[in-house]
Amino acid sequence: MVVHPKSRLGAIVSIVPALVGTAALLAVGSAFISGCGSKVLAKSTPPPAVPVAVVKAEESDVPITGEWVGTLDGYVNAQIQPQATGYLIRQDYREGTQVEKGQVLFEIDPRPFEAALHQAEGQLGEAQAQLALAIINVNRDTPLAEAHAIARSQLDNEVQQKAQAQAAVETAQAAVDTAKLNLGFTQVRSLITGVAGQATTQVGNLVNAQSVLTSVSQLNPIKVYFSISDSEYLALVQRASNGGGDLLEGKSRIPLTMTLANGEVYPYKGHIDFVDRQLNAQTGAIRIAAAFPNPGNILRPGQFARVRAETQMLHDAVLVPQVAVSEFQGQEQVYTVAANHTVHVNNVKLGPQYGNSWVVDSGVAGGSLVITDYLQKLREGARVAPHVTQYQPSVASQTSQPAGQ
Repeated sequence: MVVHPKSRLGAIVSIVPALVGTAALLAVGSAFISGCGSKVLAKSTPPPAVPVAVVKAEESDVPITGEWVGTLDGYVNAQIQPQATGYLIRQDYREGTQVEKGQVLFEIDPRPFEAALHQAEGQLGEAQAQLALAIINVNRDTPLAEAHAIARSQLDNEVQQKAQAQAAVETAQAAVDTAKLNLGFTQVRSLITGVAGQATTQVGNLVNAQSVLTSVSQLNPIKVYFSISDSEYLALVQRASNGGGDLLEGKSRIPLTMTLANGEVYPYKGHIDFVDRQLNAQTGAIRIAAAFPNPGNILRPGQFARVRAETQMLHDAVLVPQVAVSEFQGQEQVYTVAANHTVHVNNVKLGPQYGNSWVVDSGVAGGSLVITDYLQKLREGARVAPHVTQYQPSVASQTSQPAGQ
């Protein structure tokens, strides 16, 4: 049968839409199946492990130190006051220099005291003359009385006069000694060896026993005063009773370190000199005095310094880096790596800070692998790929812990 060309073309045209529709349907079905497969694959594949740096929590003996702010003062401070009244005529020392015990610092007009001495010496001479006469009379009349040439009562009176003359001589001698002492007081001397301060009274002023002329301070050794709280004091006493070393004992073997106001550590070590007898009711603290060598009188009263001392030794304390500690709602946390390489969040109780580390009182055991980075991205049970790094606790920037805590 012969088919007309137009009829053949019409048949082809009618078949093409059907084929196109079938291809489109197959494409949509294939895309749907492919999408479902990718979702199923995504749900079945776990996320990759997070690479983190970890360190091992070290166990070490950690010395705990207490640090307090102190004020420097002279080991002995003497106020120089005159014992004589008069006009100040001379200053014999240079302010701020070293003076020796017994050195003359000031002079008071001596003329009134010299006159008083001369008068006392004259009265002494008169009394000595009366005593000499009384001795002559007794020596002369003693054999006469024994020979009954004179009355015995006359000799008794002469002996009595001799005793009175002897007493008068002693009184006059005491007056001379007092006058000499008062004359010596016109030279105001230093009672200690130390550095003399600024003169508070000028030459020409009238001074008396209430006048303060200057002050002299013994600066080697020098004292440092600081205060510790009641709880710190009780903690130190308790540790001493348990054999932990008595820091508060005078001449204690536990050395003190002092840091000056410029941040430099003083090269000489000190020790506790004494503990005050009572607690200050207003501040709730006890005053402590420490002594430090001060060759050359470099340190001066009134300076401020920080005093540090070892108050306790923690044995086998667990140390973790500071960067490994985070805080969540007021609770300190440390992330560790479990045996299956997942994150475990540990709530910890921190002790004192030690250099670049924290002492962990509870919550982390020694030898645990502690995570030090990506802490904000980690959660409990998250998979991690730990990489162990070297960690060495450092005490170069150690922050001290109060002794009572």
